[in-house]
Amino acid sequence: MSRLILVINAGSSSLKFQAFALGGPVLEMRLRGQIEGIGAHPSFTARDAQGTKLADHALEANQGRDQGTSLAFLASWLQQAMQDAQLAGVGHRVVHGGARYSAPVRVNRTVLAELEALVPLAPLHQPFNLAPVRALLESRPGLGQVACFDTAFHRTQPMLAELFALPRRYYDDGVRRYGFHGLSYEYIAQQLPNVAPEIALQRVAAAHLGNGVSLCAMQQGRSVATTMGFTALDGLPMGTRCGELDPGVVIYLARERGMSMDQIESLLYRQSGLLGLSGLSNDMRELLASDAPDARLAVDYFVYRVARGVGGLAGALGGLDALVFTAGIGENSPEIRARVCWRLGWMGLDFDPEANVAGAARISRPGSRVSAWVVPTDEELMIARHTRDVLGLT
Repeated sequence: MSRLILVINAGSSSLKFQAFALGGPVLEMRLRGQIEGIGAHPSFTARDAQGTKLADHALEANQGRDQGTSLAFLASWLQQAMQDAQLAGVGHRVVHGGARYSAPVRVNRTVLAELEALVPLAPLHQPFNLAPVRALLESRPGLGQVACFDTAFHRTQPMLAELFALPRRYYDDGVRRYGFHGLSYEYIAQQLPNVAPEIALQRVAAAHLGNGVSLCAMQQGRSVATTMGFTALDGLPMGTRCGELDPGVVIYLARERGMSMDQIESLLYRQSGLLGLSGLSNDMRELLASDAPDARLAVDYFVYRVARGVGGLAGALGGLDALVFTAGIGENSPEIRARVCWRLGWMGLDFDPEANVAGAARISRPGSRVSAWVVPTDEELMIARHTRDVLGLT
């Protein structure tokens, strides 16, 4: 009987999962899927490692009422679909580990309580990340669970990179730049020695461009600065999140427009970014295909802010040796990569348009002072590796 690690990434209305087989030096992904529309119109899809569809159907309302019922349905389905397998451990993506957790940790009730105390730092993510953890602690208390944090990789940043210019007591109380997308950046750092060994330990700006967007400055494979801050709102414009914003705007919206904190939160997290600028979509593919002026403006702004952000990270690193694109837009949009790279030509990035369109790993010409690369990320595999190691599974 094979033994599996289940990786869960739970959001407000979705539960994504992947199952990995143990037993060899390399974890093998066996299947993946998700439950969408939780709490409204839940549906379930699953595919095997070859992409063959195993399930695609709507769920009864009571099967996807919340994260707990969705997890119960998934557990039952997995038991039927993989009767030859035994669940050995579960790894969870948890957005916020705070200042304390700089590495993945096995979860017990004490750890869960500490992570629940961080909900105010990530109110739109943390509660839903933790819901399946709590449910499994109740239903299967003997099953090993590991929390893997999006913030942990950035705990190597120096204090100067974490500080806000507020009275020191706020930093001591946890008001600091945490950074996110750490599981993606950690995976990239581990892949670079294989994909691009010549830059693996150099000054690298990694660009995680997806619906969520950030940049990370890495040196010697460690995070030294990042664009996201106290929350996942900061930094670059995203699909529906605003990115960097003068805090005076929040004061203005509350004081002069009479907006409540809930209204402002919804505006900044769900109605801004590419969606807000374009008035059309948060999907970069739709914006690139559109002739609407505001769609073009949204794309132009996105490219401008990414290129400007890379320049800022070069300042933090004292120079730049390489730029790495990853995540949905970074891996799949030659046009966005090209436009960002053209803007960075002043840094010595000699862009190779043919390699870019061909989908090559390196998209800069030989001899380019700053090289450019495309490296696919795999956050779920990173979580599976951490889960295996923390639980001591073989």
